[in-house]
Amino acid sequence: MDGVNWLCCNVIPQTMLTPTRRRFFEDFLLAAAAIALPKSLVAADPSPVSPNEKITAAIIGCGIRGKAHARELARLADCDVTYVCDPDLDRADEVGALLVELKRPMPKKVQDLRKVLEDKSVDVVFIATPNHWHALAAIWAMQAGKDVYVEKPVSHNVVEGRRIVQVARKLGRIAQTGTQNRSRGALAEAVKFMREGKLGEVKLAKSIIYSGRGSIGGPAECVMPPRCDYDLWAGPAPMTKLTRPKFHYDWHWFWDTGSGEIGNNNVHSLDICRWGLGVTGLGRSVMSYGGRLGYTDVAETPNSQVGIFDFGDKTIVSETRGLKTAPFHPTIKSMWFFYGSDGIIADTSLFDPKGNLVRAFEGKSENHFANFLRAVRSRKHTDLAADIEEGHQSTALCHIANISYRLGQQTAMNDIPKLLDDDTFQRTRLYLSEAGVDLEKTKLTLGQHLRVDGDKEAFLDNAAANALLTREYRAPFVVPKLSEI
Repeated sequence: MDGVNWLCCNVIPQTMLTPTRRRFFEDFLLAAAAIALPKSLVAADPSPVSPNEKITAAIIGCGIRGKAHARELARLADCDVTYVCDPDLDRADEVGALLVELKRPMPKKVQDLRKVLEDKSVDVVFIATPNHWHALAAIWAMQAGKDVYVEKPVSHNVVEGRRIVQVARKLGRIAQTGTQNRSRGALAEAVKFMREGKLGEVKLAKSIIYSGRGSIGGPAECVMPPRCDYDLWAGPAPMTKLTRPKFHYDWHWFWDTGSGEIGNNNVHSLDICRWGLGVTGLGRSVMSYGGRLGYTDVAETPNSQVGIFDFGDKTIVSETRGLKTAPFHPTIKSMWFFYGSDGIIADTSLFDPKGNLVRAFEGKSENHFANFLRAVRSRKHTDLAADIEEGHQSTALCHIANISYRLGQQTAMNDIPKLLDDDTFQRTRLYLSEAGVDLEKTKLTLGQHLRVDGDKEAFLDNAAANALLTREYRAPFVVPKLSEI
């Protein structure tokens, strides 16, 4: 059943469609939450250890997140980075120089991650590659006897995400997800508060990401960095002729290599919504709508997108905005909300049902990288703040929202209110109007309603959607079957 026909059937849960006190409270809540926000979210350094307890590490992927990994690991006395790896050797050089600047030894610099995995002295691998490499790099590393820290989103598609979990369990490896908020003590206390029933009945969580991004331009010739091996960079993805002007980073906005802004940033907030609501799996259904609006470029993923995730008695709504928009609050541009019968939690602040700030949650945080190394020593994946199972489920929500969107149909903006009685859509209309989008002439992609078999992590009665749960791999960069592990 397509998105339009489904919407006409009025099967969207009423908790997310009927305008309520939520709209009235949100501006006030955010202003109060800004006052209560902790001044620093950086945990203290772990205790020093003796040299013979050090763990030998490699960083694979030397872009923005790879540099962040280098900075974090340089702070940890119990870990030495002996390799940095990137198909673009200029980037590997940059991270090597950064480690030296941070008073750590110069690591070996290589292009091919398989060189790293062959070295038995490497204990752990930190994966900060583009998304399309995350799963295969993690699986190959675990097959080589390494434990892995995998950046978000942990996979390019649902099937390979599940495969990382399966391989970790089968081989007894430790696999951490780079969703660092799981190590925030105050957030853990907020979740505990909800789990103890103190917020009353909590049926709705909202994930909000406002991150303005402009056009990436094109079509134009994409000039390959002079020391980059495109074959190694593409790996599992096809080696297509690129028409984006900028080679690095803008891979996020193409389906072959990225997952759009929902997978790039909203995955953090969606993960917290799952955590707080206590929901597991992929729910009962998903629907997404949006578009790449406000400008024309060669990118494929939407810059404005809403995802609706139905978990039966609970719902998550994600909202991603990429055009110029008024933030929820000048200092809080990203947020998660939990709506309970006895109050509301925004970020790590508690409000009563009238919207009055009650208190800010407090708790001791742990360095997310140090948490991973601690679990590497204990050999207990239950010691991880963000075990790969959690990372996979949160990432998979992004994937299934994108699948709904990709199978959607163009619908005139002014026709959608007849089909979707949704408070979030009315706010989306206002945002687009204020961003200068012509609502009379603009169409949105109205995604299909996809029913989900949560146990099988597959869609019900939709072959086209199921085909997008995996991909065609380019040999020899093929994610192995579990039977081949």
